[in-house]
Amino acid sequence: MLTPSDVQRYRDEGQIVLPYRIPGAMLACIERRTDDLLREHPELSADYVPGLSEIDGRWLAVARIPELLNAVEQLIGPDFLNWASALFGKPAHEGMETPWHQDGEYWPIRPRATCTAWIAIDDSTPDNGCLRVVPGSHKNRTLLPHKLMELGDYTIYRKLVDEADAEANARDVVLERGQISIHDVYMVHGSLPNRSPRPRRGLTFRFMPTTSHFDYDLNDRLVRELGVPDLGHRKLFLMRGVDRSGNNRIVDYPQGHESFWDELAGAGAQ
Repeated sequence: MLTPSDVQRYRDEGQIVLPYRIPGAMLACIERRTDDLLREHPELSADYVPGLSEIDGRWLAVARIPELLNAVEQLIGPDFLNWASALFGKPAHEGMETPWHQDGEYWPIRPRATCTAWIAIDDSTPDNGCLRVVPGSHKNRTLLPHKLMELGDYTIYRKLVDEADAEANARDVVLERGQISIHDVYMVHGSLPNRSPRPRRGLTFRFMPTTSHFDYDLNDRLVRELGVPDLGHRKLFLMRGVDRSGNNRIVDYPQGHESFWDELAGAGAQ
């Protein structure tokens, strides 16, 4: 469980590293599943794979790790769902940059109230392109101006118009294998390319309180007006509690996820 000071630091800074760490045997299961994913789907980019739960429902088992859900509940409340997941592979020597941005700039969730859990499969350091954040950049609860990216080796297509303040106030989120960072939807963040000989793989799971809702009409408008990726196919999985808004299209847990959950839970008990 997070301490009151942990929760307050999240409120003040917009990001924390959990005191919990995924056990080695459980992490080995996740790593094997990552290797299987890229081997079974050679069409996917090794750098960025969005929509993991849509590709393979077994990934939802990772989002259900109780210690992770306990922390999310303390930060955003007892009723919440998972609406997105991704693998950021960032391979050795060629991993792409993620420019400075705010996630909420193009997410069709209203009110904007989500958090992202970032799980380190490998050690994540400045050398191999760790997550970088701007502490406190979430506190105004406003979106900064963004612009469409020029062509290049980037994992997203929009970035902050003015990056000077982010660069001046950036903090590296250095994680050891198995550690988990959580950051707020308004947090300014990004990462540098990986020019090291070591990969920097990480999983992300996006959680939102069910007092918010996923707005499909807004999604369509954002796609038309901003040219952002269409998120309308994202599946909403209830993690804890109930749908307080009554407007979220909750779906059943995917087939096969229980078997991977049994494998993870067994590994965690070793």
